[in-house]
Amino acid sequence: MSDLASLVRNIPDWPKPGIQFKDITTLLSDPAGLRDAITRLATPFRGKGVDLVLGTEARGFLFAPAVAMELGAGVVLARKPGKLPCKTNREEYALEYGVDALETHADAVAPGQKVLLVDDLLATGGTMTAAARLVERMGGEIVGCAFLIELTFLPGRERLAPRPVHSLIKYATED
Repeated sequence: MSDLASLVRNIPDWPKPGIQFKDITTLLSDPAGLRDAITRLATPFRGKGVDLVLGTEARGFLFAPAVAMELGAGVVLARKPGKLPCKTNREEYALEYGVDALETHADAVAPGQKVLLVDDLLATGGTMTAAARLVERMGGEIVGCAFLIELTFLPGRERLAPRPVHSLIKYATED
């Protein structure tokens, strides 16, 4: 098993001063680390009847198809507004300064389907909470939320409760 945290590069003061950006491109370029990350993201959800894996734009798109293949599931994309060609469902969420939104195709999740939500990073939980509300509004059942990285000093896990949260790398401070 890889030490996944050692494959993540820390970029200080990017995109602005005070932010410690967690660059996953170094993990993505390591074949063994990437394979290990995908396996470890999927493992807790084996045998849970996952029908679909939802990936949020943009880095969730990198993990969702591979995790879905591991679980024998399909993939749903949660995109920024205006990117999907068919009728959509939309869920807005608050940002530090303003509002953003996610959209899925209106027929992306059938009532009763079990959905695993996947993204690269859990911070405040706003994006994934919006994705969960989209799935639940369509009648889907959230099996869990899986992340490569969790910033435990931010309230993401609490915002997603009571939905199960699984993360591989945890950072307790901004460093």
